[in-house]
Amino acid sequence: MNDDPRLIRIADYDYLLPDDRIAKHPLAERDRCRLLVRRHDGTLEEHAFTELPELLPSDAMLVYNNTRVINARLRFRKGDDGSGALIEVFCLEPAFPADYAMNFASDSGCSWTCFVGNSKRWKDGVLRRSILVDGTEVTLSATRTGRDGNASEVRFDWDVAGVTFSRIIQAAGEIPIPPYLNRSTEESDSADYQTVYGRIEGSVAAPTAGLHFTPAVLEAVDRRGITRRELTLHVGAGTFQPVKSDTVGEHGMHSEFISVPRSLIEELAFTDRRVIAVGTTSVRTLESLYHAGCLVNTGDWHGEVPQWYPYDGNYPVLSRREAFAALLRHLDESGATRFVASTRIIIAPGYDYRVVEGMVTNFHQPQSTLLLLVSAFTGGDWRRMYDFALDRGFRFLSYGDASLLL
Repeated sequence: MNDDPRLIRIADYDYLLPDDRIAKHPLAERDRCRLLVRRHDGTLEEHAFTELPELLPSDAMLVYNNTRVINARLRFRKGDDGSGALIEVFCLEPAFPADYAMNFASDSGCSWTCFVGNSKRWKDGVLRRSILVDGTEVTLSATRTGRDGNASEVRFDWDVAGVTFSRIIQAAGEIPIPPYLNRSTEESDSADYQTVYGRIEGSVAAPTAGLHFTPAVLEAVDRRGITRRELTLHVGAGTFQPVKSDTVGEHGMHSEFISVPRSLIEELAFTDRRVIAVGTTSVRTLESLYHAGCLVNTGDWHGEVPQWYPYDGNYPVLSRREAFAALLRHLDESGATRFVASTRIIIAPGYDYRVVEGMVTNFHQPQSTLLLLVSAFTGGDWRRMYDFALDRGFRFLSYGDASLLL
């Protein structure tokens, strides 16, 4: 372990990103984007994303996040005639039922933790709007039932039995594209802002490194004999938040839900393949698994990986196999087939990667925790890599180009 990352000045992770370098829309063919390859020796190369299967190590295990973005942004107007103030309700995570699958399956009401836009205009009362769900008119109601800091708990009810919340939010909401795109959601975003393999509903932001994959690229990966595996991390709105404090130690990480099948944990414990994560969400999930195993091993597991646990030095350093063996014992004792938890882990310079040996990722915002994660993996070489990309006209952020770090 190196120096304490809590002392890092976030100003040292700033760079000039002109607005015209932020990709406002994806390419018409998503796998035709550019790919910057940084090898372990620091070599930088420019390729096309379609070349990714040939650039991956032949012994790679490609692990990607199968989360699917929900239509998390709901708009209501106050007043029975719909002429009052516009109130935006942004669903963050389920409150009751707290389980994602159970919440989406609810057919008689549910609650979510939400951000509320124009909050001062909605002090009390019920918001209502009429929507069409598969041709049936449904009245959706929203009631604010509590507050926690800048978030609120909102109860949703509707007047047609048998309609699930999954169908309600699909009909009523909008895909929440990132605020840094500086534009409204368009119809095309419903497809563009989803990975081709996303299937588990729950994210309010896409795992954007996965947006470049197409069935053709995945088939080429398979032809090379590269193993493909999936896990789930539901991306929260905090992924868009820049670090606003002077030092990283003053920044509080948001909690995110992870779910990993027992079969993958067992495979990771014993595989000799090189683990290549698709996206920072997969990176955070895989690394969180290791630390969860350490916490289980010492009897200190309470359902969430704390933000600073990897840096505190209070745990015995286990091998990956030992940490995952502890997780497998934990699952056996509980009879569970999936490891379900939350993580607040922050990966910053000073972090020792325990599982991930390579990653596919996009180009991230200045002064962001995702840029810190890239810096930690590249030994602090992020600026040279980003200068290379900027000099050569790469497109940045969610709809932009990609990088492969080996």
